[in-house]
Order: sequence, then structure tokens, then C-alpha cells
Amino acid sequence: FGYREEETIIIPAMQQAMQRGINVVGPLPPDTCFVPWMRKTTDAFVCMYHDQGHIPVKALAFDSAVNTTLGLKVVRTSVDHGTAFDIAWKGLARPDSLWHALRLAAQLGMPADK
Repeated sequence: FGYREEETIIIPAMQQAMQRGINVVGPLPPDTCFVPWMRKTTDAFVCMYHDQGHIPVKALAFDSAVNTTLGLKVVRTSVDHGTAFDIAWKGLARPDSLWHALRLAAQLGMPADK
């Protein structure tokens, strides 16, 4: 696990994206890619490991972040904060993250020409 992963998987995937006209930079260190100026100039971050992406996203947008899985035959989104069993049935839950997840699922499910 992790042996030459950057050379054999990540860089070739980036090159394929560039060949399709996608502006790609990286790999970047996760401790600095989420700074304000990078967030303003970047449309998306692809994080290789769960905590590299979830920690900064939850810190920056806990109530609006959406988790999505790419490469599936179906659209899959979910709230990014987890199940929140600790507040279930207490009247404390907020629907914000669910609305964002549903909205993104609808957008991802639309034909590309719309």
C-alpha cells in the first residue's frame, strides 16, 4: 500500500484529466491546500485519504459540506457530519446538510447539456 502510488496512479490520472481539458495541479500537501487563497481559486480538491479531506471540510463548513463518491454508476451523496445519533430524537438536528446533499445529488444527476 502506498508504494510508488504517486508515480503509478495519481500522476497518470492527473495527466488524463489534463488531456481532457481539466486544469489540474498537485499533488499538494493537505496541511496547506485549504488556506483561504487556495479555496478562492480552486473549484475542487481531490483528497487521497479520508482525514485529509474531512478534517478541513468539517472545520470550514460543518453544516453545509457534502460527501460524494465518484466513479459509481449511480449518484451518491450524503451529509458530511455522520449519523449524529447523539442528538437523534432530541429536537437538535438541523436539515441544512441534508438539503445540500440532496441539491448536489440532483445537480449531479442532471444531463451535462442542461
